[in-house]
Amino acid sequence: MALSVGLVGLPNVGKSTLFNALSRAGAEAANFPFCTIEPNVGVVPVPDARLDRLAELAGSAKVVPAAMRFVDIAGLVEGASRGEGLGNQFLAHIREVDAVCHVVRCFDDPDVIHVRGAVDPVADIAVVETELLLKDLETVEKRLDRSRRAAKGGDRALRDEVEALEALRTHLDGGAPARSFPGELEPGVRRELSLLTEKPVLYAANVAEADLARGNAASAAVAALAAERGDVAVLVSARVEAELSELDETERTEYLAELGVEGSGLERLIAAAYRLLGLITFLTAGPTEARAWTIPDGSTAPRAAGTIHSDFERGFIRAEVIGYEDYVALGGEAAARDAGRLRVEGREYVMHDGDVVHFRFNV
Repeated sequence: MALSVGLVGLPNVGKSTLFNALSRAGAEAANFPFCTIEPNVGVVPVPDARLDRLAELAGSAKVVPAAMRFVDIAGLVEGASRGEGLGNQFLAHIREVDAVCHVVRCFDDPDVIHVRGAVDPVADIAVVETELLLKDLETVEKRLDRSRRAAKGGDRALRDEVEALEALRTHLDGGAPARSFPGELEPGVRRELSLLTEKPVLYAANVAEADLARGNAASAAVAALAAERGDVAVLVSARVEAELSELDETERTEYLAELGVEGSGLERLIAAAYRLLGLITFLTAGPTEARAWTIPDGSTAPRAAGTIHSDFERGFIRAEVIGYEDYVALGGEAAARDAGRLRVEGREYVMHDGDVVHFRFNV
């Protein structure tokens, strides 16, 4: 399943424009709040220059990149946690994503209304985060009431649960997100709560074309806030991404060179999401296809095999591994094997980014 990232933010910050450019799915973008009534979903390939070379050496009939799923969630406003602007509906969609990309307006444009009257990215971030916190606080309080009633029977585990939930409520009430909560919650309770502020967050500072190379004062404020919190900030221009989506590869390269930037906003967002979530890529190659697979960093070989098919993990015997650099330098699998660069790894092997793997397993 593709990694899922939800695009959130105030109305008119450029979310839907950015989504359109990233996914080419045609989500409506208009100069008024709530133009996106249902979350739009687009699945985009994860750029990986290694795949084409791998396919060439392996004689693969096709290339299958890893994928990322972007969800364009309609603009939140103050009061969303109480249902303002259809807020409850949109907040619920955030629960379904792996990470949150907070798109922040860092551009001036008199033709595009700012819902709060002026460009102030730090204040905009605070509005959205407050609404997410308030919704989480409501969720925790409901669960706490339930747990208190159940704990009256004297069950020790339920009393511990109440204690942990009370600590979490205090943490949230103090303005801190659930992801920084130092206490422990039983995994089943944590999953059931599915708190919005527990999602990893990256900030996309949306600037004008002229500011893409170096940023501006507004994007610098976003970067400083992210650094202070240990979060990730990425500089993007939704307008530039929209133009890039209409160009061929040569034109894209020339346009980016003119702007003085390396790579598109899509590439920067995906790279940031992988870092944020601690993900790496392993590769498979054969006559049928060359393919990229996304796994958490630190995954063992059987777990990686399970991303291809659950039977591969259950019946895992061994992994035959060649590092990508060796695979390319030596000219393919056969040459790497002859040169002694193919390794046979067992169940304890921890995967590395760029491993080219054949899994052996019992059905």
